[in-house]
Amino acid sequence: MAEMESGAGNPNYVVAPAPTDPPPPQLTHSRRPILSFPTRPAVRVTTEFDSESAVFFNKISCKFLDSLAKLKFSFHNNSKGDISEPQISFVSKNLSLHYDLEDHNALVKSSIDVGPRFQLKAAHDVKAQQGEVAMVANLANPGYALELSTAVPSVGLPKATFRFPVGEVSLQEKEEEEVNNNLLSVSGILKGRFLNGVCTAQYKDDDLKLGYCYKDDELSFHPVFSLPSNALTFAFKRQLGPSDKLSYWYNCDSNYWSAVYKHTYGKDFKFKAGYDSEVRLGWASLWVGDEGGKAKTAPMKMKVQFMLQVPQDDIKSSALMFRVKKRWDI
Repeated sequence: MAEMESGAGNPNYVVAPAPTDPPPPQLTHSRRPILSFPTRPAVRVTTEFDSESAVFFNKISCKFLDSLAKLKFSFHNNSKGDISEPQISFVSKNLSLHYDLEDHNALVKSSIDVGPRFQLKAAHDVKAQQGEVAMVANLANPGYALELSTAVPSVGLPKATFRFPVGEVSLQEKEEEEVNNNLLSVSGILKGRFLNGVCTAQYKDDDLKLGYCYKDDELSFHPVFSLPSNALTFAFKRQLGPSDKLSYWYNCDSNYWSAVYKHTYGKDFKFKAGYDSEVRLGWASLWVGDEGGKAKTAPMKMKVQFMLQVPQDDIKSSALMFRVKKRWDI
């Protein structure tokens, strides 16, 4: 019975063949071209036109070395085809060079990391023979840094700036012509949270500005008080709905004010209208394409703004202006 169960005496029992190793894979030889040429880097062409100045601004740029560097050529031209302000720029992570073809002048900027916490920065204007050198040291604690910078050629002690999480303080030697002596100038800014907002104190050139900024999903309020002028200004913004916002700014010292109403239609359309009492001018504009974004993200890679300006004192001199920015990727 045991043999019948195991299949030894069963005539219908078939013994399975022993497994065999799979055949070795066949080697395939891929043919490579004898001569291979690098792919051409993508070229970006951008043109901007402002009807107020009637001048085109053109920029041609491309990235190469696996996008490690960028080469750019820019110039202005008018309706007659006259070219002005041509400039060639080379920009990389550690070096940038801007050369003005009309002025025959170059501006060179460089930045080099010296170890994990030190950075050396330099800038030089070739024609003016002036520049600046700075050393930045990132301290052990995050948010703390010390920067020493000096003009080249040096005219005094270097400027020292100490940065910390809630602000920064700078010490710089300042020349006083009246006393014919150099004094130490102090400037800085401090920030801190208070009552669901941010308080700011900024001191520079013997002027102190005290500000407070409150902001939530529907409202923002930003008053600024200046000393010793005792000038007070405040900005107010109110979100009227998902697509509507009202902004208001007032200067208590001069009684000048301005107001702006903004309505958005999706992401790529924006209507704005406002009034400025200082220049007594009312205006309205329509943006096609994100106002603060790049032409790359706009429909058809093009941004257009139409603006109507209406002077209060002379309505007949109203003007309709427009700006266009178009990008091509070649």
